Amino acid sequence: MTLTTALAILGALVLAGVVAHGAWTSWRANPRQPRPEVPPADPTRQEPVLNEPGVASAPDLGDLRPPPMRKASARLDPLIDALAPITLESPVSGELALTHLPPSRRAGTKPFLIEGLNAETGEWELPALRQRYGEFQAGVQMANRAGALNEIEFSEFVQKLQLFADGVGGMVEVPDMLDVVARARELDAFASGHDAQLAIVLRANGAAWSVGYIQQMAARRGFVAGVLPGRLVLPGAVEGEPPVLVLTFDAQAALADDPNISSVREVTLSLDVPQTPESAEPFPAWHDAARTLAADMDATMVDDHGRPITLHAFAAIGTELTTLYRALESRDLAAGSLAARRLFS
Repeated sequence: MTLTTALAILGALVLAGVVAHGAWTSWRANPRQPRPEVPPADPTRQEPVLNEPGVASAPDLGDLRPPPMRKASARLDPLIDALAPITLESPVSGELALTHLPPSRRAGTKPFLIEGLNAETGEWELPALRQRYGEFQAGVQMANRAGALNEIEFSEFVQKLQLFADGVGGMVEVPDMLDVVARARELDAFASGHDAQLAIVLRANGAAWSVGYIQQMAARRGFVAGVLPGRLVLPGAVEGEPPVLVLTFDAQAALADDPNISSVREVTLSLDVPQTPESAEPFPAWHDAARTLAADMDATMVDDHGRPITLHAFAAIGTELTTLYRALESRDLAAGSLAARRLFS
């Protein structure tokens, strides 16, 4: 082999290396795209929208899940609501009640509800047309994740309630403010000590992900489109219930003109423990979804400080959740119950 031939071969090898390096760099720079052999998520399947307590539109779960069960509407609960009865001299129409309902069903950050006792059925219900009511009752929620009901919020509730009572010709029996506020603080202290919202970050090891790729990988695990941009949810089995798991990523990437050229390097998988019944096994679902999505998307599982999450950490969390579930049940606030979902909202 002559010197000229050797140099030519060496030059060809160097050129091939440069081309290969350039291709590898380009691969890392471009977000991963959906794979054609895996159908993308059905855009018609979306997260249920909670309009009023206990009322929601149903997600389309296709043939893979049983049809959702329907739920009764929400009712006032003395466990978490301060109740105020409204007596009447004679029954009034639902039309009159609806006319005088407050335009806002909130006192500060706390929701409140007014129900009527149907004069014919003897059942409490939300005021409705063509019905008559022999009495009313109202309740304001004493605590939620915004904190305990305070004196200002209680006064706003009483003011709105009094206007309604005057409109329907009723008399309100207002509970003692100091007693209600004290109960609210105690309930808030319990809730604050028994709340759990778990989150795990999946961080790309190599190439970034396009929005379409994230949606595709999540759809393979049962996730559907959420209400907000950058949000995918694993629906519950019952119509109107909160999702079991939530997968979120950069909303700006989801809103881009061409989301498939947006680069996303992290997604967050969340579990709101008090919102889902223990019987639905949400913690194993969270653990399994994190593990399988990390494998599917070539990602590392880390906490919010960027530290890798180990199997030992998962086991420790599972043990703590068992204690939490029992504590919630001891207060008749079992995870996934309507009262618990309202309190931890």
